[in-house]
Amino acid sequence: MPVLPSAVADAYARLTEVFPGLTVTELKDGEPLPDGGDWISSASLAAGGPELDAFLALDDAQVLEAYGTRARPDVVASFALHRYAWPVCLLFTLPWFLHRRVPRLPVTHVSGNRRAGHIAVRLTGFACLPGDPAAALPGARVVRDEEALRAEVRAAIAEHLEPVLAAFGPRMRRRGRALWGMATDETVESLWYIAQLLGEQQRARRELELLLPGATRPYVGSAAFRELTGPNGESLPTRNRVSCCMFYTVRPEETCVTCPRTCDADRITKLAAAAAG
Repeated sequence: MPVLPSAVADAYARLTEVFPGLTVTELKDGEPLPDGGDWISSASLAAGGPELDAFLALDDAQVLEAYGTRARPDVVASFALHRYAWPVCLLFTLPWFLHRRVPRLPVTHVSGNRRAGHIAVRLTGFACLPGDPAAALPGARVVRDEEALRAEVRAAIAEHLEPVLAAFGPRMRRRGRALWGMATDETVESLWYIAQLLGEQQRARRELELLLPGATRPYVGSAAFRELTGPNGESLPTRNRVSCCMFYTVRPEETCVTCPRTCDADRITKLAAAAAG
């Protein structure tokens, strides 16, 4: 029997091509999710037990090694959620951005190996637009238009992240609004970054502004892109994060360029230096 093509395989292959630090493997029917060793399933993290403790321990050790100091437990948990959600959001947004296909991947169908930069997934179905050749594939669900497909993106990410946020929240000392603000940021910034590598930064900004206009619960806030002017009159794109990653608690003199704590003057300095480099 011929092997049917996957609706998302090309998108995941393109991801690894431009960002070699992340590989996504689709599992065949009946193939178990990898677990144990350096692999931790998303369902195990959402359960909030020893697997989550082990996941947080990686960030605790990483901060100590990189900065010579320990971060507060809630800050470690914030770093860990970022390192989980940033690549996981791409599982949904990149197939949508590149091919207008939105996979469904609940936590029971995803496992990750942070040390190897590897994610394994089992596709349960996907949404696509009328006229997409993938509509003939098993598990396809055709939606009426672009806005309906954007709703599928939001729903698929929320379905996956909701139990994960519930597990991380008590460790981070954050509640629903703050957690979903972080989910908004990870959704936007991961795709924006990869789109720059693809040479499609402007299109990504337009797409993300439509995906997260600011009134799409449970997400909090919008894509929030804006333009600053550099010292030579050049345009410097930036955005306002909804949440703060708490890195300033480790290095008070350093803030992220999109952090709500970073003033425009500092943003211009950082962005102009990055552009010059």
